[in-house]
Amino acid sequence: MTSAGLLVFCSVLTRTLCVIAPQIPDFKIGDKKIINGPFWSEVFTETYEDHEEDISTTTSEPLPFFEDDASTNNVTAQLGSRVHLHCRVHDLGEKTISWVRRRGEELHLLSFGRHTYSADSRYSLAFEHPNDWRLLIQYVSERDDGFYECQISTHPPLVRRVYLSVVVPKVEIVDERGRPLQDKFYKEGSIIELRCVVSEVPQPTRQVNWKHGSRLLNYDTKRGGVSVKSEATSNGALSRLYIANANRNDSGNYTCSLADVAASAVSVHVLRGENPLAMQRGGAASSSDSLLLLLALTIS
Repeated sequence: MTSAGLLVFCSVLTRTLCVIAPQIPDFKIGDKKIINGPFWSEVFTETYEDHEEDISTTTSEPLPFFEDDASTNNVTAQLGSRVHLHCRVHDLGEKTISWVRRRGEELHLLSFGRHTYSADSRYSLAFEHPNDWRLLIQYVSERDDGFYECQISTHPPLVRRVYLSVVVPKVEIVDERGRPLQDKFYKEGSIIELRCVVSEVPQPTRQVNWKHGSRLLNYDTKRGGVSVKSEATSNGALSRLYIANANRNDSGNYTCSLADVAASAVSVHVLRGENPLAMQRGGAASSSDSLLLLLALTIS
């Protein structure tokens, strides 16, 4: 290329760069730009990084979670007992625990944090270290049966639901065949034996009491010859009352009770002389037969 030609080429190249240069934006530190030029068939990327390190870090607070498994979601309590509903929470942090009672779509607040908000004094928050937010219910009644929820104040709230089943014990005074009794006849001088069957008791921790009228017989020492023998069964207890050398003063109503939760009563008749009707029916008679027998004895 001649000197004249080289001069023309340089002049053209200079003018072209002057047109392209204003279209290329300025770079800033840390920017990442893509430059496309009419004389380049490839795309070039250039990066300018800030040498100052970013020392800011982000730490997230751990979410709370329930420790109790599904096996503790159903709790059974005996009528009149006290029961704890457990709610063990890990990583609670600044969140708050509350207990509510659910009846259909209605929710009734029982506790918030460590404070009790129920008007029913039987409910209270009984926190147990380190993380058990227990709800205590005393003197459990049939109306306490149902769902309870332990809630953590996250968004949305974390909920653990517990179902409380209230069992009502069954108490019956029965004859030798296990049939319920209303009346029992004994010959004077014989041994009175009464059997009381207590069932539907998940936790048989209460004593079975016997009374003659209002007098407690379990520890009776005044009359003498009175004994009570009780034994646990698979779902309750069997209690026997023995009274030696029965006399007319031993007649009356006898009550078998499981504390003040459930009771059963029988009317005992101590008679002089033989009682064929009572003997024939294994010591048991209906109310109508009892009345006829007493009338016959009175007339004679």
